Amino acid sequence: MKAFLWSLFEVIETVVIAVVAVVLVRTFVAQPFLVSGSSMEPGFQNGDYLLVDELSYRFREPSRGEVVVFKYPLDTRSYYIKRIIGLPGERVTVDGSTVAVYTKEGTKEVLKETYVARMTSAEHGDFVVKPGEYFVMGDNRDFSYDSRRWGLLPASDLIGLVRFRLWPVSKAMAFGEYSYQ
Repeated sequence: MKAFLWSLFEVIETVVIAVVAVVLVRTFVAQPFLVSGSSMEPGFQNGDYLLVDELSYRFREPSRGEVVVFKYPLDTRSYYIKRIIGLPGERVTVDGSTVAVYTKEGTKEVLKETYVARMTSAEHGDFVVKPGEYFVMGDNRDFSYDSRRWGLLPASDLIGLVRFRLWPVSKAMAFGEYSYQ
């Protein structure tokens, strides 16, 4: 009987440790995210299952070009996925299919966005990104509900950085840094 109780204790101990580890990882390190919609096509499709890194932004600021998951500012129960275009202190202009960023240093950078689905709208806009905010856009610009429509993203709503696509298996991959050069 002692051997049975000891074995039962070991099983319970293992289950408790596993549950605590999963809760800690999902709360502080990474969590899964399911893409819903076409706003990030062609890079991310409806139904893609992603792993979001929640730890990186505790140690550094987000960078232009990174794909992030965040709480939608007008309803924080919803989660969105978009690409960071404008950083705090910058100005972003949208002129048809051309997106330009005026950096804090005063330089103009016209983004060479090879990942973007062809944009056909003749949309125009001028946005000043305040401290503690980001300007985000979907890659499928004609079908993306983003900062052009609802405004700037507060840094406090950022969940994390997209690091891996886990599903579909045929498209599984890790995502590194994106460079506009």
